[in-house]
Amino acid sequence: MSALTGRPPRREPRSVLPWLAAPALVVFVGFAVIPLIGVFALSFTTWDGIGAIHPSGLTSWRAVLTDPGLPHALWVTFLVMAVSWAVQTPLSVLLGVFLAGRQRYRAVLGVVYFVPLMLSSAAIAIAYKALLDPNFGLGAGLKIDALSKDWLGRPGLAFAVVVFVVSWQFVPFHTLIYQGGVQQIPASLYEAAQIDGAGRVRQFFSITLPQLKYTVITSSTLMVVGSLTFFDLIFILTEGGPGDATRVLALDMYKRGFQASLMGPASAIAVILVLVGLALALLLRRLGGRDAGASQLEGA
Repeated sequence: MSALTGRPPRREPRSVLPWLAAPALVVFVGFAVIPLIGVFALSFTTWDGIGAIHPSGLTSWRAVLTDPGLPHALWVTFLVMAVSWAVQTPLSVLLGVFLAGRQRYRAVLGVVYFVPLMLSSAAIAIAYKALLDPNFGLGAGLKIDALSKDWLGRPGLAFAVVVFVVSWQFVPFHTLIYQGGVQQIPASLYEAAQIDGAGRVRQFFSITLPQLKYTVITSSTLMVVGSLTFFDLIFILTEGGPGDATRVLALDMYKRGFQASLMGPASAIAVILVLVGLALALLLRRLGGRDAGASQLEGA
């Protein structure tokens, strides 16, 4: 009983948030943590994908880490990641700022820009492979010599095509992220800048970009980590060729596991991909500052 009111002390209601998060936690553990543990265990075995699984210690790891093709696959993976980030980020920011306007036609353009993301990577790869065919593709049909090159048969051109197609597919997604970020910036900041005589270019570099700091970190994290899993698009377009010019680590994992029936080394590569992805995500989070969840009102 309370000495002042004569009423029993009020009990705080138990939080229901843990119970609301429980289904998501169960799904995450069942479809992410447990399979990852299984892949890690499989990397210490010898298995052809059909027969019995035999423990083999560090045999698979030695085979992967001493393979001269691993550094090349890592290099191609990071190169695709860096170049695609450099292409997608400026385009996504500019399109996001453009679509954040209030004109009606921009909403229609936003729907049109979003169409590539609704298509499957396999369908996109098949379409571009047909369009870029030097004998029966778009260049040959329109009699344009500049488009009739062997786009997928030369290392430099094949790499450029991969980056272009990846950017074409995923720029709409990141544009949507930046569009939402721009719409969260208070209009009072732009009104104050206009009173001070700042033009649109000055407003973009002095207000819009600083306010999009955490949006850039979020988009870059999704972009960089997602680039580690590029497989189906590259597999259909080039199969890692010509030579090994576009053989990324995810494609190397597939070829070892399902074409060479070496599930142990393939699992080791899968673990390496997870570790690289975690390291990059933590690095980008650190670059964003300790308080990455804070308001984006920088200096407001």
